[in-house]
Amino acid sequence: MSVRAGRFLVMAAIAPLVSGCALLGMGPNRPVNAPVVRDPAPIIGGTMRPYQIRGRWYHPQEDPDYEEVGLASWYGDRFHGRPTATGETFDMNALTAAHKTLPLPGLVEVTNLDNGRRAVLRVNDRGPFVDGRIIDLSRGAAQELGLLERGVGRVRVRYLGRAPRLGSERVAIDAGFEVMARVIDAAGESPAF
Repeated sequence: MSVRAGRFLVMAAIAPLVSGCALLGMGPNRPVNAPVVRDPAPIIGGTMRPYQIRGRWYHPQEDPDYEEVGLASWYGDRFHGRPTATGETFDMNALTAAHKTLPLPGLVEVTNLDNGRRAVLRVNDRGPFVDGRIIDLSRGAAQELGLLERGVGRVRVRYLGRAPRLGSERVAIDAGFEVMARVIDAAGESPAF
């Protein structure tokens, strides 16, 4: 069976379950349940030390109840291909973000408060270091949330916990429903749900 056919069968099998979730009130205005990360990436130790940027001190810490409303901006071309604070290569088209104090790598749910769109993003960098902004989005994340053209928008950010190791799991938010999917690696592993 081809990978494409396998994905179709898996999605066809879970579609009734997902549509049932909408009837139970798990639509776009409800918070995303924290994804189950079975293989969490270790927190990058050096990223948890206090640091200073432009005379201001930041104190990274784990805060399981972190939720904040504020402004998001996005970054892209200028940093594409450069290393992030975690040492990962920044891909401006990936669903990633930068945060000043949350553990790296981590997962956050970001909701655009103007249009209700939301996404789960991998936090793998530090920033933004602009007053009044609480998170910097990759170009891909900004596009997903409908913030690409405006550049800045009001969002709610909620910390979900540690991110999976790179290449092990991906979280997708589609029309307000939560779907956990295995990323098919170069060896061609089939999806597992």
